[in-house]
Amino acid sequence: MINRIKGKAFVFGNDIDTDAIIPARYLNISDPGHLKNHCMEDADPDFVKNVSAGDIIVAGKNFGCGSSREHAPISIKAAGVSCVIAETFARIFQRNSINMGLPIFVSTEASKDITGGDIIEVDPDKGIINNLTKGKKYHSNPLPAFIQELVADGGLIEHTRKRGKI
Repeated sequence: MINRIKGKAFVFGNDIDTDAIIPARYLNISDPGHLKNHCMEDADPDFVKNVSAGDIIVAGKNFGCGSSREHAPISIKAAGVSCVIAETFARIFQRNSINMGLPIFVSTEASKDITGGDIIEVDPDKGIINNLTKGKKYHSNPLPAFIQELVADGGLIEHTRKRGKI
């Protein structure tokens, strides 16, 4: 299972597409260690300089729209981001995130109220998002146990490998 997640919020707007998350010019790279250096580069050139392990991306509507590249959630996870909270996610990004072991949470109220630098704590079991800076609580759907296991194992491939299926 996943422990509570706590980190500083980095806030982005609506329609952050996969090219903003990881620019297409880096799609010939598959090494997460290299991809992390370019995470969110076209949305915020200073993101990788400022993000720390455990920090959280908060965004508006349609986060991860665009192409179906797995590089986007891989780069986010490799940069040390512990989860993404958004008002809505593009469906393929949502699936790719879970498959890559990056937890995501849908919350309109959190998306609209959290500001950059706020310290956020997420309880994946209960779907509670606490803004420790503002003293506010928001709601999301809790992550089902099987999704938490998949994320804790590092994603779908590692989860399957761990169970002896590949």
